[in-house]
Amino acid sequence: MSESGKTVQSLETALPDPAEADDVIYNPSMDRLREFSEHLETTTEFGSPSYVSEERSRNADKTKNAVDSNFGADDYSRIEDAFAEAREREMVCVDRQMGRHDGHSYVCRLYVPKEFGRIALAWSKLFEPVQYDGDETPDPDFVTVQVPDADEVAIRILPDEGTTAVLGSDYTGEAKKSFLRLFMYYAKQSGGLGLHAGSKRVRLEDDSGELSEVGQAFLGLSATGKSTLTAHGLWLDEESGEEATMLQDDVCALLPDGTIAGSEGHGLYVKTIGLEEEEQPALYSAVTDESAVLENVDVAEDGTVDFDSDRHTSNGRAVIERDELSSAGEDIDLGGVDQVFFITRNPVMPPVAKLTPEEAAVAFMLGESIQTSAGDPSKAGESIRVVGTNPFIMGSKGEEGNRFRNLVADLDVDCYVLNTGHLGEGQKDIGVEESVTILREIARGTVEWGDDEATGLTTPTEVPGMDISAFEVADNVANLDEKLATLRTERRTHLDTFEDLADDIRDAVY
Repeated sequence: MSESGKTVQSLETALPDPAEADDVIYNPSMDRLREFSEHLETTTEFGSPSYVSEERSRNADKTKNAVDSNFGADDYSRIEDAFAEAREREMVCVDRQMGRHDGHSYVCRLYVPKEFGRIALAWSKLFEPVQYDGDETPDPDFVTVQVPDADEVAIRILPDEGTTAVLGSDYTGEAKKSFLRLFMYYAKQSGGLGLHAGSKRVRLEDDSGELSEVGQAFLGLSATGKSTLTAHGLWLDEESGEEATMLQDDVCALLPDGTIAGSEGHGLYVKTIGLEEEEQPALYSAVTDESAVLENVDVAEDGTVDFDSDRHTSNGRAVIERDELSSAGEDIDLGGVDQVFFITRNPVMPPVAKLTPEEAAVAFMLGESIQTSAGDPSKAGESIRVVGTNPFIMGSKGEEGNRFRNLVADLDVDCYVLNTGHLGEGQKDIGVEESVTILREIARGTVEWGDDEATGLTTPTEVPGMDISAFEVADNVANLDEKLATLRTERRTHLDTFEDLADDIRDAVY
């Protein structure tokens, strides 16, 4: 029994006991894990290991869970095949703890074949060692068996048993998400909601010179600026004690008391394409530290790293340690959330708009973004809608929207939609400088709001530090009325596909 009180079900008894089995190497050191995949490594100029995987992204179309699909004999046989591999091959088994929150942390166990120890190496750097008393092997809450060299690609999940089988994929992201997916599922079971979101704590000086804190969360798919904005320091006055601290950049859990529980306590899994020291010095420093693990980044035989190259994929990644990222705090849990931002790149949306709880639930259900190489590289750049900007939801999506509306309303959370792309046909870019200025001033409470007749949204009339009037949607988008009418029709049609969604949310389409 683990601290969270959840036991592993009968399927896990078919796996070898990692502390007793002769063919299982249990919790080896990082150095040993690296040695196991030495034949796959190219050592970078920074001294860190780099690997190239056969699979370069998640296989969403080959992933099924027993909540949303009726599992048949073939599905269960795939899980049994993975377990058989774990019994018959020399395996590496690593335990890690996901989360620190008293009511929402889990012991996670990953099995991979020894020759693919690089997957366990990268994964182990994301989560913390298990905290437990005594010498007994802890019972895991969640178990993943990953067999990269299986004949076919198939990912099968038994959520209620906490079990995932990953067959035919050697992509580290499949291991990572196998556990984070369950982290979010169990948050919902306990009355909260799992979020594909970043979280940060902003400490600001008020008019009296006192410091106060604002908790922010950012929902967005990869490549929309979620990680950048979560990690950004907001150009605050650090001499007065002001600071912006990133707590999480990927997956969190919004709990009924307003706490946002973090999941990854040791590392971060960041995209590297286009990474430049001048633009993101803190992130560049962490990625180029010898403690990082690079995956699918262009590294020459002599170790030279080219972050601009997409030779392997535009979804190049690095696992970095939080201690090496100056903007990351020691904490991973946010004590209370005050503001939630939905990040979009819709060209008819203003740089920012303030939403009612019902409108925020609409934004949650729409999940408007662009497809990225992390999901489906063949469709990267296309417009998509993903509920909650979260491709890992298990269970009713309509109920997730209702839960989100209820939580933000009960907790009195201010919600916003933030456009980090451009207005119109690309002639008016909304850059990092504009987005950061908006975030900082919203946190300070200095933004003046009014009703925008063109869009029907509540938008800023004044933002200290920028000329917000230059970003009027009506002035930058041709044929706006026609485009908005089409967009609202598409949005209503999209919402109508969710049977469980509350009517007052459907009626709040903006």
